[in-house]
Amino acid sequence: MEKIVETTDEWILKRTGISERRILEEGKPIYSMAVEAAKQALIDSGVSPKEIDLILVTTSTPDYLTPNTSCIVQKEIGAENAAAFDLVAACSGFIYGMTVAQQFIETGYYQNVLLVSSEGMSKAIDWQDRKNCVLFGDGAGAVVLGKVEKGYGILSTYIGSDGAAGESITIPCLYMPNEELEKRKNFKNKASIWQDGQEVFKFAVKIMPMATEEVIKKTDVKLEDIRYIIPHQANMRIIESAARRLGVALEKVYTTIKRFGNMSSASIPVAMADAYSKKCLKKGDNLVVVGFGGGLTWGSALIRWSK
Repeated sequence: MEKIVETTDEWILKRTGISERRILEEGKPIYSMAVEAAKQALIDSGVSPKEIDLILVTTSTPDYLTPNTSCIVQKEIGAENAAAFDLVAACSGFIYGMTVAQQFIETGYYQNVLLVSSEGMSKAIDWQDRKNCVLFGDGAGAVVLGKVEKGYGILSTYIGSDGAAGESITIPCLYMPNEELEKRKNFKNKASIWQDGQEVFKFAVKIMPMATEEVIKKTDVKLEDIRYIIPHQANMRIIESAARRLGVALEKVYTTIKRFGNMSSASIPVAMADAYSKKCLKKGDNLVVVGFGGGLTWGSALIRWSK
């Protein structure tokens, strides 16, 4: 990063908590990460591709507007019986996807839903923008959602949005008004992500504690009963500030930002997979996953681990 923009490793680590990030190989499509994550989730769940009823993909960086990424995943994994659509809620996408999947399963409409979050953020940044380019990495995570024994799984969800503040984070697509061009007048990549750092910081440190408290309120679980809070990995300073507001020790907040950076909607499922692979989660553990991002959007889910 020091060779790309005027910055230092010390400055990045102090301001963001990030020391590593993964970047998708040049020439590889973003959907390739979604496919690999989907395959691994199917192996872990013991569910076959033909048993998947619905594929949901969350991404702010699709390779195509059509075919959508979920249809590409369907083809690549052989889930021939599945319906498929993409969902865009920026960094909150995974929580929105869980909430949508939960409704289909609880009503009996579908039995097995494959939820994939795949983000190629390196394709959506301007490498001359030193405020943003140091933050983001590429990655994908996936889960298979289905019925579990009573008292486990998703206990409650909470989602919300504030479109009036949506211009705080923007990634243009097919339309770019003059004000969007003006924001990026010094950028080489005019279609890159732009954000108002101060506004996003204020929003995030307020919304993460609020969303955590709101999702817990819907149940008889108490904050002290939570094993881990797994937040969107946006910036370590945001996570620390939000934890202080919430009144929880940082040890109860599971982070992977140091190694992976901000992967938008993929941050939470990657962190969950990391905790699972390290055997940090045991049956009966209460987890809160909480996301916030462009739109502006936010969401949280209270999960009781069932494995």
